[in-house]
Amino acid sequence: MIDLLSLMAFQAAYASTIDSDQLELWPDFFTHDTFYRITHVENEMENLPAGIVWADSRHMLEDRVAALREANIYEKQRYRHLMGIPLLKSADSSFATADTPFMVARIMASGETELFATGVYRDRFVKQDGRLLLAERVVVCDSTVTDTLMALPL
Repeated sequence: MIDLLSLMAFQAAYASTIDSDQLELWPDFFTHDTFYRITHVENEMENLPAGIVWADSRHMLEDRVAALREANIYEKQRYRHLMGIPLLKSADSSFATADTPFMVARIMASGETELFATGVYRDRFVKQDGRLLLAERVVVCDSTVTDTLMALPL
């Protein structure tokens, strides 16, 4: 059975990977045929599929990391995730769905820190080869304003 403690451990490891700038490991949290989207609460409420970020495979996530490292030019920054306790909606031995609230602070190279994003992760987890992985993560941001400097994954 996929339980709350395993989901909390997964979320902590996920956040730590991004916050410690180990972005090359970030795609490993997802299945090969994953779906990852960042959107706004209004789009979700109206069932609009529009997304700020859209990926439908782990390869697309790997490409995003490669672009961040090699091609994109953006001001140096890092994140600090704070997550609430996942609300486990359904679970069995190989599948779970959960909603996890989050807050992300962005720390710029200058040292300036701001609350960058708040929202909820709407997740579908699967267990493959004994590992918990994201088959789907929809990041629903509370604000409808998107910072053009959204470089790192949420």
